[in-house]
Amino acid sequence: MKAKEVLNFFLEAADWVDRSNTVDRIIIGDPEKEISDILVSLYPDLKAINYAIDHGFDMLITHEPTFWFHLNEVENLLGMQDDAPRKKTGLDKMRMIEESGLVILRNHDVWDRMPKYGIPWAWANFLGLHGEPVAIGGAGYQHRYDVEPIPFDEFARKVALRTAAIGEPAVQVIGDGKRLVSKIGIGTGCACDLEVFIEMGCDAAVVTDDGCIYCKDIKWAMDIDYPVIRVNHATSEEVGMITLAQYINEKLNGVKAVYLPHKSGIRIITATNVS
Repeated sequence: MKAKEVLNFFLEAADWVDRSNTVDRIIIGDPEKEISDILVSLYPDLKAINYAIDHGFDMLITHEPTFWFHLNEVENLLGMQDDAPRKKTGLDKMRMIEESGLVILRNHDVWDRMPKYGIPWAWANFLGLHGEPVAIGGAGYQHRYDVEPIPFDEFARKVALRTAAIGEPAVQVIGDGKRLVSKIGIGTGCACDLEVFIEMGCDAAVVTDDGCIYCKDIKWAMDIDYPVIRVNHATSEEVGMITLAQYINEKLNGVKAVYLPHKSGIRIITATNVS
């Protein structure tokens, strides 16, 4: 199967994606290359790229950008001033990928809204919120799940126990810990609009650091006494890469996918673990 056929396989399954205006494309590499072994990882950082090259993978499928721009990433990189530090880093990265022959395919817009398998569904299932969401808002990216009433801090501890398994041992929490919550909104990546959650009837929300900015969103939540649990962007989307690799192995004949854990690269230093 050629690289361009792998891309078309996903685009053809997603009628919500505008092919003329999507970031889902072959970012770098030969579209005609025959693909049999695929590495799946959330970010195409140097760790993932080196792993793919060293282990002989033909393609790296990633959810996030290779060159740190969400839109038109190669064009934006090349358009930077020649002496820009980011441009030098990007060109070095580009050269390494091109010399290796690795193909990098981005699967973002498709996988963000793929029913039952995609990012929000994988995240909800990982958090123990199973079945169909009670409501979907925010253009399909924000979901609501109803649970038995539970003290907010107790629910937050359940979230932290799960996120610890994928690299984030603590979560940020605001709101009355004793308040009973039962209508849980979940967002991933940058799709965590608190107003949308409130309009959906959610009485608490699990959000991300990129989706809820402290000065704008978190402070407003504090002012209206709205319970929020905040995790790292990568944490919320990591498990979606597991389901992506599984989906490829189940649905796409002639190729094999392997999932490479990303895990948030942020370490937590507290007063109790500083020597």
